[in-house]
Amino acid sequence: LVMLEEAKKRDHRKLGKELDLFTFSDLGGPGLPLWTPKGTLLRNTLDAFVWELREARGYERVEIPHITKKELYETSGHWAKFSNELFRITTREGHTFAMKPMNCPHHTQIYARKTWSYREMPQRYANTTMCYRDEQTGELHGLSRVRSFTQDDAHVFCREVQVKEEFLKIWDIVDTFYAAVGFGKLAVRLSLHDPNNFGAYLGTPELWQRAEQSLRELATERGVDFAEVVGEAAFYGPKIDFIAKDSIGRQWQVATIQLDINMPGRFDLNCISETGENERIVMIHAAIMGSIERFLSILIEHHSGAFPVWLSPVQVEILPVSAKHVSGAQKFAEEFKAAGIRVHIDAADETVGNKVRKAVGQKTPYIVVVGDKELGGEDLSVRVRGVEAPLGISRGAFVERVKEETAIRR
Repeated sequence: LVMLEEAKKRDHRKLGKELDLFTFSDLGGPGLPLWTPKGTLLRNTLDAFVWELREARGYERVEIPHITKKELYETSGHWAKFSNELFRITTREGHTFAMKPMNCPHHTQIYARKTWSYREMPQRYANTTMCYRDEQTGELHGLSRVRSFTQDDAHVFCREVQVKEEFLKIWDIVDTFYAAVGFGKLAVRLSLHDPNNFGAYLGTPELWQRAEQSLRELATERGVDFAEVVGEAAFYGPKIDFIAKDSIGRQWQVATIQLDINMPGRFDLNCISETGENERIVMIHAAIMGSIERFLSILIEHHSGAFPVWLSPVQVEILPVSAKHVSGAQKFAEEFKAAGIRVHIDAADETVGNKVRKAVGQKTPYIVVVGDKELGGEDLSVRVRGVEAPLGISRGAFVERVKEETAIRR
């Protein structure tokens, strides 16, 4: 009962409205979230961090259209499995297109544009882009289940001998990212196929057994405890899923690394080996947040909207005591912005007490009241989120504190 009450307080739909992060429009349609400036900044900050981690490991950005001919999904196998979940488009010439529900088939075509030597492998493509699925209206739920969602997607095209190294690079990204957003250690699940329902999968039993054993050995070598779950694999290959526990004890599947043993064959993807022959490659699917919308629903509820300093859309709220202090507060704000700090001034003609209550309600990490003393060069009196006593600190030291917390992602 306590957890249910706490979950109600943390409901991302409620907090998203109160913190002005996202909205829905009856005219726009259900399941199609619209992101405010604050919410967009939050999304972009998270995605930029994922890209920073990927770029350091050799990934390159790619971009793809939002629609495709159905033949692409027929070749990949997605049309047979998911055609009922697709938004379909019929052109004036009578051709059938679909709005993309995932990105991997498009990425295969970027790889397939030329012949690759083994010396050029692996090829690592990263793409944050929106996808669309025709979910039933009754199944929609805030950001957790939507019709348009954004994937921080990446695909690695590599040789079999490179799978282990590429998996471990992605695993490092997952560990670094989730520590920074406040989840700490993640549980690990090895998601396997169901041999009693093999018709739901592509490929052969022998291929699946070999792929699953390779992931089993990789997780064992990583030195982590992991659970094996039958029936949770993707239809094209087994995967390693990461499970986060939020601050009230609920578990959520978040990041995933998938070994695709089938799609390269369906699209005839190869590289030229040392002996000059065509060598069939493998494909690794990697999502760090997965659906950014769903991830944010988890993150909002985990932090109850009180994001770490580095993530907060507004890091410092400046409150001028009266109208005569507004221009001085604006100079403070310009100094903070020049240092890369996200700041907002509440210049409303209200009491400082009202302004403080509003800023506290917005869960702003730092609140700075600016009056005669502060403009005269005295130390700032800073209200720190979650701390009872105000912090007395010089303006320069305060700027350095916020900069450091942002840089080390605290």
